[in-house]
Amino acid sequence: MAIRRNNTEQQRKPERTLLSYTPELKVLDCTLRDGGLTNDFYFTDDFARDLYKANIKAGVDYMEFGYRASKEMFDVNKFGKWKFASDDDIREIIQADKAEEIKLAIMADVGRCDYQKDITDRSNSPVDLVRVATYINTIPAAVAMIEDAHAKGYETSCNIMAISKSTKEDLMNALEQICSSSVDMVYVVDSYGSLYPEQAQQLCEMYMDIAESHGKKVGIHAHNNQQLAFANTIEAIRAGICYLDATVSSLGRGAGNCPSELLLGFLKNPKYRIDPILMFIENHIIPLRESGVKWGYDVPYVLTGILNQHPRSAIQCIEAGRTDYEQFYIELSDNF
Repeated sequence: MAIRRNNTEQQRKPERTLLSYTPELKVLDCTLRDGGLTNDFYFTDDFARDLYKANIKAGVDYMEFGYRASKEMFDVNKFGKWKFASDDDIREIIQADKAEEIKLAIMADVGRCDYQKDITDRSNSPVDLVRVATYINTIPAAVAMIEDAHAKGYETSCNIMAISKSTKEDLMNALEQICSSSVDMVYVVDSYGSLYPEQAQQLCEMYMDIAESHGKKVGIHAHNNQQLAFANTIEAIRAGICYLDATVSSLGRGAGNCPSELLLGFLKNPKYRIDPILMFIENHIIPLRESGVKWGYDVPYVLTGILNQHPRSAIQCIEAGRTDYEQFYIELSDNF
């Protein structure tokens, strides 16, 4: 989806200078949540605890502990604890009183979370931020979840997924509905890793225009199918976006996300450090890869990104050990 603004539309705002200190930027680590899609959320407690400590030392602003999925809808025997990310499980990881240096988040998918029961008042929870994930056709349900979480005292955000498949008009209408709610921030989400930097810039500018008119903030969640998650995150910063999602070593569904170590090394805020993240990679990410967990750049992900398609077919292709990339491309093109 390409979105262009002409001279009759709002004048473009000056871009941020990327080489200067920008204190309003916030980094959100979603390694446990997006990364959990690679191994059904079966991370050890040591992995989660060391990630928490590394994020604190690295200056990361938020850490997402996983999904708050309904145990009535999903078999608890088929997933690790971070599919459900209960308050008690989070407390067990952070152990002592929660560090003031970092805020904690969970994600709740529309239709996959019994939010009225499973998300309790913030006064009883270690969680600070509830991130609601929705498709464009379930915006009213997302607004209901946002208002429920807001009433319970949480910060709230909304991730509208698969926006590269949406029309400009539908997306603008969705943004108006979301930003008219109590939401604190709305996210540009490149679900299929299909966006190029120019497209990301245009989308970010549109999000900023609508969000700022309602007093809301904007974030970006990028996928790396075409090796552009970091580049698109930089474009988002240039456009004025403040909340930046990243995962350690790009650990995430399929091709993964914007790598934390790249982003923290790029940002000019002296609070951010990459050495704790590098140590975590040595101690946990390398063994995770060696155990057989797969993610990151691969030709099938490139092809689904180019064709703006969900990566599920690429995941299946890789799991089957296929290397007949031309045939796979023909199959994808037939469905395009």
